[in-house]
Amino acid sequence: MRARIRTARKAMVVAAVASLGAGLLAGCADDGGNGGSDSSDGDSGGKTTISVGLFGTMGFKEAGLYAEYEKLNPKIKIEQNVVERNENYYPALLNHLTTNSGLLDVQAVEVANIAEVTATQADKLEDMSKAPGVDKSKWLPWKWQQATTKDGKTIGLGTDVGPMAICYRTDLFKQAGLPSDPAEVGKLWAGDWAKLVDVGERYKSKAPKGTFFMDSPGGLIQAILGSEKEKFYDSSGEVIYKTNPAVKAAFDLTADAAKKGLVQSQTQFQPSWNSTIANNKFAAIACPPWMLGTIKGNSKPDAAGKWAVAVAPKGGNWGGTFLTVPKSGKNVKEAQKFVTWLTAPEQQAKLFKVQASFPSAPSTYTMPEVTGATNEMTGDQKIGPIFAEAAKAAPVQVIGPKDQIIMQGLTDNGVILATKGKSAKEAWDSAVKTIDNKLDQ
Repeated sequence: MRARIRTARKAMVVAAVASLGAGLLAGCADDGGNGGSDSSDGDSGGKTTISVGLFGTMGFKEAGLYAEYEKLNPKIKIEQNVVERNENYYPALLNHLTTNSGLLDVQAVEVANIAEVTATQADKLEDMSKAPGVDKSKWLPWKWQQATTKDGKTIGLGTDVGPMAICYRTDLFKQAGLPSDPAEVGKLWAGDWAKLVDVGERYKSKAPKGTFFMDSPGGLIQAILGSEKEKFYDSSGEVIYKTNPAVKAAFDLTADAAKKGLVQSQTQFQPSWNSTIANNKFAAIACPPWMLGTIKGNSKPDAAGKWAVAVAPKGGNWGGTFLTVPKSGKNVKEAQKFVTWLTAPEQQAKLFKVQASFPSAPSTYTMPEVTGATNEMTGDQKIGPIFAEAAKAAPVQVIGPKDQIIMQGLTDNGVILATKGKSAKEAWDSAVKTIDNKLDQ
């Protein structure tokens, strides 16, 4: 059920590195426990089942962390409920929070939504800063602050962040006469997103038949805006997306790339987009670490080792998640204990090694799991240091409660139209109309 969204002129905002946009892999659990007791939700063996609502492929299970925790705690069983897209997940989660019913023991919240949840639903969630074993100094300061209320209550513990890079197919770059070494590729567009579009034109001039330079207009504008200090809201909470020149410049540059045929006419994370990965239809993609998991999940086996990671034109962030513990969950204390363990630096490092979800715990950046990390899709390239430097270079950015709605309007009802023959002005007008209508609901 989609919750109604109120207009927010002076909505609370938080300082952060950057927000996740619409269309990201995301999801939510459909049901959960009622009542705030810590009574066991046992199976036939008397185990306590901790229910976890997640979005997309967060990788905890894939990295073996559930199995490890269950081995350390034989009386615990972890059961996850996953939905693919945040546009389906978050409205349902917000409705469950608003009614304080149907919540699981643990609920993930995407960074694009954390400002709204922190401002309006904090009373439904446990203060994780008071959970045994939690030490705020283990997290990036801005990451901790994202989920902290004005009166100091921290409603969620951070898992990953999404420092931005550009992932590209080395074989397609070579065929188009471009460099393939990551250091040389990064130099092609260093310091300017417009240079990335210029490289796209060079690619197109000699491109392998049937391929595009980048995967989608939505991915490009998301990356550009992720590197800006101000985006959709200012520090006072005013919605400024229509008057912020950085937003319009990013929109126009993306529309120009679309008009030139440098990006596919695709919406990210849809089945048709997934198939373009499998069929090698594009050469480059805006790429926070978690995107490597998406690439891997949609690629054919022969694509392994053919990708590489280069520094993005400007430092930015795309992604990041929090784990919260609803007060109405069946197993609150056990859930707090589990979330504390799952978000500890050691587990974050293991998750990055397997799933490429970049840690929000800075102590991991010197751990061998990060410094020596490679990925199946990028061969023997050490990718950890690239993302660590990107995390340091990303600007502190204001996140507003309706960032996701605005980004989805700019992508799904905006720049995508430029790939279908609409002018930049027509695409912008369509996006603004869609966004304003949704903000007024």
